[in-house]
Amino acid sequence: MFGLGTTELLIIAGIILLIFGAKRLPEIGRGLGGAIKEFRNVKKDLSLDEKKEAANEKAEEKKSLEDKLVEKVVEDIPIVKEGLAVKRKADKIKKLIE
Repeated sequence: MFGLGTTELLIIAGIILLIFGAKRLPEIGRGLGGAIKEFRNVKKDLSLDEKKEAANEKAEEKKSLEDKLVEKVVEDIPIVKEGLAVKRKADKIKKLIE
């Protein structure tokens, strides 16, 4: 561990004990433990966010592929094309009214 032997670690522990005292060491330990736990939680949240973003990108790719397919179908069927044009006009009117 960092090239430190047992004696060096005991000396460091003794110095820490002299500086902070026996009463403060449990408080310091709890504080460090809480900080480490919080760090792990943040790390986990960030990794989950990255996974969600990747899933959203895949979903967007799939939607764009579906949209392209729908456009091709619409171009082939004139009645559907006219119906979508009417729907778009109705949506524009709704937006103007609101």
